[in-house]
Order: sequence, then structure tokens, then C-alpha cells
Amino acid sequence: MADSTAPSGIRAVRRLTHLFVGLALYGASSALMVRAGLGMEPWGVLHQGLAGRTGLSIGVVSIVVGAVVLLLWIPIRQRPGFGTVSNVFAVGLAMDGTLALVPDVRGLAARIAVLVAGIALNGVATGLYISARFGPGPRDGLMTGLHRLTGRSIRLVRTAIEVAVVATGFLLGGSLGAGTVLYALAIGPLAQFFLRVFALPAPGAVPGAAVAAPPGAILPR
Repeated sequence: MADSTAPSGIRAVRRLTHLFVGLALYGASSALMVRAGLGMEPWGVLHQGLAGRTGLSIGVVSIVVGAVVLLLWIPIRQRPGFGTVSNVFAVGLAMDGTLALVPDVRGLAARIAVLVAGIALNGVATGLYISARFGPGPRDGLMTGLHRLTGRSIRLVRTAIEVAVVATGFLLGGSLGAGTVLYALAIGPLAQFFLRVFALPAPGAVPGAAVAAPPGAILPR
């Protein structure tokens, strides 16, 4: 864990490292779930369905969807951070890059192993990205913005968004399966664990005191 007494330049480098390594790993983890072929995370189902319909790569679709979601921040008066804008591009680029390097996986045992690795890596990525504290991803920002605007609970807003996203993605041909369920069950505990592992204290904080993630910031999406 970083020392809160470290010079501001060193702290900034650590935060930027957490941000971009986290975003790259998030894209890589999503690519592994694609290769596993056992079901994607909720937004991945939508991205995969749109990619199949449009002929675009899934990474490019992720970038386009992220940009569209970011535009939806305007009427709900959300303000993006540096991490928000970085998220739009970095995750999709990392996803396409990983898919170019990792071949198709054959055999159920190998596919399960790749799926588990992808979900675990997603947890690591979440801990790194959120700990950087550069702003939520566009999809998380939509969730928290609607929570503030409607007064509904984070849980209800998030569930409504992800059910709509999964249903739309599935109807478009996205991969919905055991991996989707496993991801939904595992990502919360994994994110909580890795947020503690990678937490960075704020400037002036008592050494060793980690900063908690903002309310509702479960995923860097």
C-alpha cells in the first residue's frame, strides 16, 4: 500500500499506473470471457450482440457504447473525470488487442479455466481502476446519476439497467450463459477484496488508512 507521505508526483504516478493497468486488464478480462464462450458479463452481452449485428469488432462497439452512454450524462448533470474518458477508449482497445493475441479455446475444461481466469482478472482490474480515484466509468456514472436523479436505490437502478442491457444484448445475439451467472455472483466479493488490496490513501491521510470506493462504484464500467 502506498505511503500517504510520499511526494505528490509519486502518488500521481501510482494513481495513473492503477488507472491504466486496471483499464487494460479489464479489457483483457472481457476478451478472455469472449474466448471462453460460456457467457459474458452484462454489458459484454450487449457489446457482443451489437458486434455481431454491425460487423464491428467488440472492442470498437465497447468504445461506441461508452461514448453514447457518456452523452447520456449531459441531461442527468454528471461530470466525467479523467478516468471516465480514459475508460471509453482504453477498455475497448485492450479487448481487441487481447482477442488478436489469444486464440479460440477448445474443450470444455479449457473454456471453464479461461472463464474463471477472466472473471478473476476482472476483479483485479476493478480494484486497480477504482482505487485510482479518477472518476467512474461511463456506465457506472449513468447508474449513480440516475440514482441521484430518481431517488431510487443504487441496487434497484443498477439491476434495472443491467437487466435491460442483458435482455437487449441477448436478443441481438450476445452470449448469455453460465459465465454471466458466475460473473454476477463472483464480481462483488472479488471487487471488494481487490479494492482493499490496491487501495491508495488520500493526500494527508493517516498512513495505512485506505480510501473507500465511492458509493455504487462496483465496476469500472
